[in-house]
Amino acid sequence: MAQLDTADKLTILADAAKYDASCSSSGAKKRDSLGSKGIGSTLGGGGICHAYTPDGRCISLLKILLTNSCIFDCHYCINRKSSNVQRARFTAKEVVDLTLDFYGRNYIEGLFLSSGIINTPNYTMEQMVEVARSLREDHHFRGYIHLKTIPDADPDLVTMAGVHADRVSINVELPTLSGLQRLAPEKSEARIEGAMSNMRTAIEDGADAKKRYRSAPAFAPAGQSTQMIVGADAATDRDIVTRASSLYDRFDLRRVYYSAFSPIPDASAVLPLQRPPLMREHRLYQSDWLIRFYDYSAAEVGDAADAATGMLPLDIDPKLAWALKFRDTFPIDVNRAPKEMLLRIPGLGPKAVHSILTARRWRKLRLDDVARMTVSVKKLRPFIIAEDWRPVVLADSADLRPLVKPKAVQLELFAA
Repeated sequence: MAQLDTADKLTILADAAKYDASCSSSGAKKRDSLGSKGIGSTLGGGGICHAYTPDGRCISLLKILLTNSCIFDCHYCINRKSSNVQRARFTAKEVVDLTLDFYGRNYIEGLFLSSGIINTPNYTMEQMVEVARSLREDHHFRGYIHLKTIPDADPDLVTMAGVHADRVSINVELPTLSGLQRLAPEKSEARIEGAMSNMRTAIEDGADAKKRYRSAPAFAPAGQSTQMIVGADAATDRDIVTRASSLYDRFDLRRVYYSAFSPIPDASAVLPLQRPPLMREHRLYQSDWLIRFYDYSAAEVGDAADAATGMLPLDIDPKLAWALKFRDTFPIDVNRAPKEMLLRIPGLGPKAVHSILTARRWRKLRLDDVARMTVSVKKLRPFIIAEDWRPVVLADSADLRPLVKPKAVQLELFAA
């Protein structure tokens, strides 16, 4: 095999990293710059590949694999052992040098590092931890670091990732145990969830130590995340939402990311021939938003799915689908309803609900008042009662759907 230079390796390993969606950095803590020694201080990042920090800035990370070689043969992975792709591998020092060089050129503000598994899981995890350790301790790098950890590695090595990284992630890969056993038989759900449980404990211990002792080092301050592949197995949207909710509850995750399966060269015969609609991935993110910010339970979101197929509708968002399915819940009086019911009104987001709750303490809200608190009042009108407004006809779901369905393909999340 011809010797590859650093630029060739970067081309191969940056392209191989594009299949990992879980590189957001929202929630990272700002690190001290250590006077003249510290470099790269930032509130967060997202790959090259771009992402948004909590204060609204768009920043970038160097998003690469340590290597695209792997001893595993997961059917859905382009870097699997049997895949016919060009292989490359960085040393730990090369990744450190690249990160510092790219930062010095003002290309990036941090690093997202994942890897195939070479030699053994422990060996690979040691190399990834060494990258983060060298950046932090040898070069005083204060930018954002996200490490994708390997659940098969020794728990102490996985925990070490949180000592140097802002965020760690452990991919559950597929939504169901049957899917994992069929498409990634060398991986174990028990080992994956065991690693996530250990990381949750370590993060909680680190947060507790930080409260007790100001000098205690930060441990994975941006928490842990995971990723699920959508459309590679037979899991329904209801299955995926239920699994995601369980992961949030059991492991205190910051995010669950959804990655639509994409057909790969020389694909295994057990994989589907076509990728699922990208809108399906989008609807799952919207469902995730309902659970995280709108106080919906997984069962409620599942109720928005088709009873027979378990799939969410693609033409309308899941919040509207739920409202149409439970039409007898509406209209809701914006002057009297509690917060949890206001959050179920299509077109009202948490900010608008907060504004309504604040404003109605001083006066009765009219339709024009509500309109000023949201992007568009058109979607709201069939679902609300205001001081000067009540729907004339309580239309059923079939009659109402054409009135509130977006004319164009809906790509936004929820109205604020």
